Amino acid sequence: MPEMTLTTLNWVPDLPRGYVRDLRVRWALEEAGLPYRVASVPFTPSVPSRELDAGQLALQPYAQVPWLTDGGQTIFESGAILLYLGERSTALMPTERRARQDVITWVFAALNSVEAISLPWSIYQFAGDTEQTPGRKHLDAILKARVHYTEQVLAGREWLAGAFSIADILMADVLRLVHRFDGLADAPACRGYVEAATGRPAFAQAYSDQMAHFAKAD
Repeated sequence: MPEMTLTTLNWVPDLPRGYVRDLRVRWALEEAGLPYRVASVPFTPSVPSRELDAGQLALQPYAQVPWLTDGGQTIFESGAILLYLGERSTALMPTERRARQDVITWVFAALNSVEAISLPWSIYQFAGDTEQTPGRKHLDAILKARVHYTEQVLAGREWLAGAFSIADILMADVLRLVHRFDGLADAPACRGYVEAATGRPAFAQAYSDQMAHFAKAD
C-alpha cells in the first residue's frame, strides 16, 4: 500500500504543541496501521495568505494545516480527513450502515456542537484573558452547557458509537483541550473518557511524534 503524506507546520511555539490538529490525523493513521510520511510547510503566522506559495494554497485554501495527500487526492480539514481514513479501515469506522451513520453523526457533533464553542473559549485561555465581559460570560455558559450534555451521554457508554472510532478521536481531542484549562472539573465522565482515549497506544505514538517533529526545528 503506497504511503500517504500528512502535511503540517515545521514548527510552532511551545503553548500549542500537542494540540495542533495534525495530531488527530496521526492518531487515526496509527490506530489503523496505515503507512504515512510527514511533510512540513513553514510557520508564518504574520504572512498574509496572498503572499504564501500558490501551490500550498491550492492544497489548503485557508493556509492552515493539516492536509493529507493520497496519490492524486488531497483532503483538508481534520474532520474530512478522518472521514476519508474511516473509509480505509474498520479500525476507524464500522461497515454496517446504521453503525456508520452513528459514527458520522458524532463526528459532526464533536466539530459543530462542541468544538465550535470550545475553540473560541480556549483562545481566551491561551491568551490568559480573564476579563468577564458579557460576551465572555455568554461563551462560558454555552460551553458549560455543551460539556453538561456531553457528560450525560458519556456517563452511559464507553465510546460514542459502540466501538472506538474516528468520532472518539475527534471528541476526545476536543475535550482534552477543554480539560487542559480545567473546563471538565464538574464532568467526571468526560474526564474519564479523555483519559481512556489518550491512554491508547496510538494516541501516545501520535503525540510523541508531533512533539518530536516540532522540537526538531527548535
